[in-house]
Formats: sequence, structure tokens, C-alpha cells
Amino acid sequence: MNVEAVVLDDFDARPGSRASLLRTVVGLYLRPLGGWISASVLVRLAGDLGIPPDRARTGIARLKQRGLLLAERADAAGYRLNPAALGMLERGDRRIFDIRTMAEGEPWCLVSYSIPESRRELRHRLRRGLQWLGAGAVSPALWIMPGHLEDEAEELLRDIGVRDAAVLFRADAPSVAGSLADAVQGWWDLTALRAEHERFQTAVSELPDAVTDRDAFVSYVRLIDAWRTLPYLDPGLPPSLLPSDWPGERSFTVFAELSTALIARARAHVTAVSETSRP
Repeated sequence: MNVEAVVLDDFDARPGSRASLLRTVVGLYLRPLGGWISASVLVRLAGDLGIPPDRARTGIARLKQRGLLLAERADAAGYRLNPAALGMLERGDRRIFDIRTMAEGEPWCLVSYSIPESRRELRHRLRRGLQWLGAGAVSPALWIMPGHLEDEAEELLRDIGVRDAAVLFRADAPSVAGSLADAVQGWWDLTALRAEHERFQTAVSELPDAVTDRDAFVSYVRLIDAWRTLPYLDPGLPPSLLPSDWPGERSFTVFAELSTALIARARAHVTAVSETSRP
């Protein structure tokens, strides 16, 4: 069995796309199913989401190429979750489901690094990774984030292989020339982040009604898929540092309410499909 050393987060797939939906299904359900799923069940669940069988198989093959899945035959042809992906999925669980915001007065974490030109690709990966942690750029080699994200920053540095090139600092409120709220608008692209919240709220408004368990499965997977990148991009800054009409709280509330309403029925559908598809 060929197991990759590390499977990193993959945010390239656009929410709602075939690749993103399949990745969301794998992330949500393979662990509860014991880490293995038959190819026929995965294709059938993809069909519930509107993905034709041939395109589903192509998408599954790409997940295998990216190291998320390993082909393994049990009672039938199927796929096992790559053990090396567990860290990435558990990190995703924390971000997606354990929503945390920064309270007034909590510490900040600063990440300073020096990576030579000869390791430029690693420097690019680190900057991209810090963006996906929700960090703001104070300067090209100095990034800031809420203190509760320090462990994730440590994990990112280790996964990329640049822990020796970085120093992490704990800090109280940074001292800036103007107001901290003005500085935050320079460190984070709040316009782009607002657009992500609006995208999510639009996607939620278009979810189908959950009349059956299958409907609940479709709505739940699409909910998680629309949501999954947002809690990475939004670090949950204190309200005093954000515009008064910031849409974040509404997004968090809508997600929590819908997730609670759909999760059990969606899981019931996956269980039923898995049991009826056994050879």
C-alpha cells in the first residue's frame, strides 16, 4: 500500500464543483464508515449530488492521485482513506465545526520567517498556507493571526518543512500609528472576505428543502461544501476591529442552525445506501 508522507489541505477546488463535492463527501463520511467505501456506493452518493457516473469515477481517480484515497478491494472494489490524510481532515473538522472567534483582549500570534530565494517554492507555499489559516500580512515575511491559531501555524510550518526558518511570537494588542481597526483593513482583504460571506449566504438560500433523507444528504453536503473554506479565510476577529455591518455573525448562525437540522438525516441516508449496496 503506497501511503503519502503528508496530505495537505486542498483549497483549489471551487465550492460546488464536482471535485469539491466529492472531496467533501470523502471528508464527511469515510471515517464514520470505518475508513473504507465501495466504489459503487461512492458513485451512487455522487449521483445523488447530480454528478454522472463517468464524471464521478474521473473525480474519484483525481482524489486518488492527490493522495486522499487509496484503492483497496474488500468485499468489492473500493477506496480506503489514506492514513496520512487524517491530520488534514481533523484540522478541517476543528475549523469547520468548532467555530471560534477572537475575544477582546486575547493575544495575537505573529509569524516571522526568512526563506532564501533558492527555496522560493516553499516560501510561496507558506504564504498561501498562512492565507488559508486566516492570517493577515503585516509585511511579506511577517504575518499576524489570533493567538488561538498558533498550533495550526506550527502544524503548517512542520508540514511544509520550514519550521527551522520561522519564529512565532505571542503578542498583546499591536501598537500601530493609527487605530488597530484601520491596520486590520490593511493586513486583511476585508472586501474579498465580505464577498466570501455573501457567496456562502447566497448558496445557502438556494439549498433544496430536506423532504427526505436523501434531500437532507444533498443539502448537508452542499452546505458543508459552501462553508468549508470560509472558516479558514475568516479568522474570527473581534467585532470592534470589523465594520459594523460585518456579515460574519449571520454566516456563522445560519451554518450552525442548518448543520444541526440536517446532519443526522444526511448520515442516515449514507448508512442506508452503504447497507443496501453490500454484495
